[in-house]
Amino acid sequence: MQYGICPLSIVPLRASASHGSEMTSQLLYGEHFKVLEERAQWSRIRNAFDDFEGWIDKKQFVKIEEAEYYALQEDNSRLSLDLIDYVTDSNGLLMPIPVGSVLNYTSQFNHKFEGYSRNTIKPKSEMIDSALLFLNAPQLAGGKTPFGLDNSGFTQMVYKLNGHKIHRSAVEQAKQGEPLSFIEECEPGDLAFFDDNDGIINHVGLMMKDNYIIHVDGKVRIDRIDHSGIFNAELRRHTHKLRVIKKIL
Repeated sequence: MQYGICPLSIVPLRASASHGSEMTSQLLYGEHFKVLEERAQWSRIRNAFDDFEGWIDKKQFVKIEEAEYYALQEDNSRLSLDLIDYVTDSNGLLMPIPVGSVLNYTSQFNHKFEGYSRNTIKPKSEMIDSALLFLNAPQLAGGKTPFGLDNSGFTQMVYKLNGHKIHRSAVEQAKQGEPLSFIEECEPGDLAFFDDNDGIINHVGLMMKDNYIIHVDGKVRIDRIDHSGIFNAELRRHTHKLRVIKKIL
């Protein structure tokens, strides 16, 4: 088994070994992983954070030793907390990194970080403050940064910034936590899941106070939610059909 780590700001994970393939997720600066398969220009990897697999360009990561991989597994991740910050390399050049980048390996990269970071777990009551950082970020399939993200990437990043791990896809996130019977039982930070006409879960958002939800639909936005689903006041109709609300924490 081989191991690697992301030394760049944002690296796409693709469904197959091609730059033209669908981006299914992203690696952020400092995220580490196992290398499952190698081809001439591509490697299939499994992200240590959420076990999500995909293909990345071999020029966009560096290999690390097995002992380094497991040391990173044992350490609490120190995360960057500003929407955009910078690391400085050994030549004094700046590289931007997005919120949620992992800083545990910075010294081994010969990088310097002087921004705001934290490696502690935050209370659930602060979850929505983290979610509001992404407000108006554009929708991007496979994305999980302020420059573009999808619905499950958004919820995963909010939980990550508060020191908690959840899965990458909405379908997998829906398998976590305990279901709630009524909207009135939920707390800010609980996850609401929505399905299509075939009963397949295809959307997730974070519950807020007073029957509001923050989610990704074109952009990160705040809408009303009732027992039927999400109501978009601009369109004057329901846009997503509620399946279940889950208490994760």
